[in-house]
Amino acid sequence: MKGKIITIVAIVILIGLAVFLALAPSKPDKLDGFAQCINDSGAIFYGAFWCPHCRDEKALFGRSAKNLPYVECSAPDGNSQLQSCTDKGIKRYPTWDFKDGTRKAQVLSLEELASITGCKLP
Repeated sequence: MKGKIITIVAIVILIGLAVFLALAPSKPDKLDGFAQCINDSGAIFYGAFWCPHCRDEKALFGRSAKNLPYVECSAPDGNSQLQSCTDKGIKRYPTWDFKDGTRKAQVLSLEELASITGCKLP
């Protein structure tokens, strides 16, 4: 009986901890400002959810990828491209469009993105 009570208490504590961690506000990541600056610069990052190179690009930013100016080009079934991206002439992923009209269809390093956008790396 005593063992069951301890087990139940431990489970309740673990569930409480999981809920707390899930709901706790996360601290800003070190690249949040950089990613936001890229967004504010007028750059656009076109990609597809199934694209491994797009995942690589986002991985460079870690949790800060949520601040990137990302446009999903794939239809939900992954078999076609959305018309909005076709209209923009997007043929490969990832594709970056910049305010000055420059287009790069490749994974770009943080340093390359800083140079093109004028955003400073932390």
